[in-house]
Amino acid sequence: MLTLGIDIGSTTAKCAVLEDGREFRALTLRDSGVGTDGPQAAFEDALTELGMSRGDIDCVCATGYGRAMWKDADLRASELTCHCLGGVFVFPGLRTLIDVGGQDAKVISIDVGGNMAEFVMNDKCAAGTGRFLDVMAALLHRTVDSFAEAAARSKSPASISNTCTVFAESEVISQLAAGAAVEDVIAGICRSVATRVGSLARRLDVKAPVCMSGGVAKNAAVRAALSEYLHVPVLYDERAQLFGAMGAAIYAAGRRSKE
Repeated sequence: MLTLGIDIGSTTAKCAVLEDGREFRALTLRDSGVGTDGPQAAFEDALTELGMSRGDIDCVCATGYGRAMWKDADLRASELTCHCLGGVFVFPGLRTLIDVGGQDAKVISIDVGGNMAEFVMNDKCAAGTGRFLDVMAALLHRTVDSFAEAAARSKSPASISNTCTVFAESEVISQLAAGAAVEDVIAGICRSVATRVGSLARRLDVKAPVCMSGGVAKNAAVRAALSEYLHVPVLYDERAQLFGAMGAAIYAAGRRSKE
């Protein structure tokens, strides 16, 4: 049995193909999400990688912001459910999952059985999300991917205290005008994101093991700052950005096995 999960996010589209509920055969990602051709491209990439067609897939489950727009889905599931399933698949025994995407941040508390127990979400403000990092990268004429390496060179991280993206831009400009090193400003930006997300996480009872999912999880500086803020190791897997799609494929496999 082959099941496919497609996670249509605000800025990216991801696909995962699972065989018999046990092994992932294909994982694809496109850097364009809702309202673009990214989801279709990611979907076709997965089929091409396997040398298969849509007819070879037993069940397709869509998740993410654009799940309702994906007409070729047999099932749909929430991002919370799918990220939980994907996280537990990669990290058995996982108790807390922190997902930081392009437009929101979610913290999921997971019970000993691997099921979602509680969650909190920030979807009203760009602070503490990938969008915040994108804005700051554009301001500094850098790429977000360069932030972790730059932050690692910081000797004295700048204090970026404003949680509002607009005001934080002004604060960054003021720091640079005062002579702060770019590396210190970048380190401060990463710490600002971690503090915002960590404050959200503390609204729940954070239990280890803890992991991050979503695109921001790739940023080692944010992960390190979050670990320091929460006083607990934050686990990371290179497939972190694909946990939602993986979870959707797992969800589809579970539903099909009960039919």
